[in-house]
Amino acid sequence: MISIKGLSKVFKTKHQEVKAVDDVSINIDKGEIFGVIGYSGAGKSTFIRLINRLEEPTNGDVTINQTNITSLNIGKLRKERQKIGMIFQHFNLLWSRTVFENIAFPLEIAGVSKSERKEKVSELIELVGLKGRENSYPSQLSGGQKQRVGIARALANDPDVLLCDEATSALDPETTDDILDLLVSINKKLNLTIIMITHEMHVIQKICHRVAVMDQGKVVEQGDVLDVFVKPQSKTAKRFVQQLSPLEHNQEGLHRFVTNDSNSEVVKLHFIGNDAKRALISDVLRKYVVDINILQGSISPTQEGAYGTLYVEISGDQKVITETINYIQSSGVEVEVIQDVD
Repeated sequence: MISIKGLSKVFKTKHQEVKAVDDVSINIDKGEIFGVIGYSGAGKSTFIRLINRLEEPTNGDVTINQTNITSLNIGKLRKERQKIGMIFQHFNLLWSRTVFENIAFPLEIAGVSKSERKEKVSELIELVGLKGRENSYPSQLSGGQKQRVGIARALANDPDVLLCDEATSALDPETTDDILDLLVSINKKLNLTIIMITHEMHVIQKICHRVAVMDQGKVVEQGDVLDVFVKPQSKTAKRFVQQLSPLEHNQEGLHRFVTNDSNSEVVKLHFIGNDAKRALISDVLRKYVVDINILQGSISPTQEGAYGTLYVEISGDQKVITETINYIQSSGVEVEVIQDVD
């Protein structure tokens, strides 16, 4: 669907060159929600603007549906851009136009007849949940409603790809979740390929299938969201995951809950996918004569399944503890014995 190869962007100033995007290569499947995450200055917003050539690449190729976007002349590029919708952090609405008129604007530019525009805009207003607000102006809307207008406008020309540049950064957490739910719904209904640019790991966790992590213009890690969450490889990815689920990477304070029994082991259990839904502790207590003290834990859902971490203290006969740990491991749950919790 989307093939990005060796994409680079160099900004030249009087005194230096800044490589905002540095040799990025990514493949994105049709119908996928693909996330790109990074801290400020990582190059992610420049990257997404290179995809539809709002920024001209210095090197590299972007191919969408077998059309090389980077090689098109201006006339052909304008036509291809109609197949690439885009929504922005600060909405970019026309403040002198109503909701209806904002959504209709790209259809006007495309030369769609008035009757067809009316029918299409009405469908989109229904799709994004703005029925009854057709004649409102942006100043009369909440942030979430403004972004819904932006989404409807981006969908006006029936694009194959939707680019989202920090689309939820200006919204409160509850509204962010509403907009993310809407994007998931649109993705499923229209089989629309969505690229999400964000600095919020919650956004990646909630709706993305795969993710690329950017740092200083480079992609330092990419893969399935669940894989990156469970076993982050790069320093940047580890920082993001730790912010979202600090318990998984912070063992400080465990000693406050440990019984200090000499016949006990503190272990970290890591659940992935369907294992996160199992009543494992109950199962273990039925099979083995041990006591289990739950110290702390967390569980998080993703589009590809849940993952979670649980710290427990297992007390009893040492041989039985070993058998218990072996049983847990044989059940598909990762087990790490914590040697020092002081």
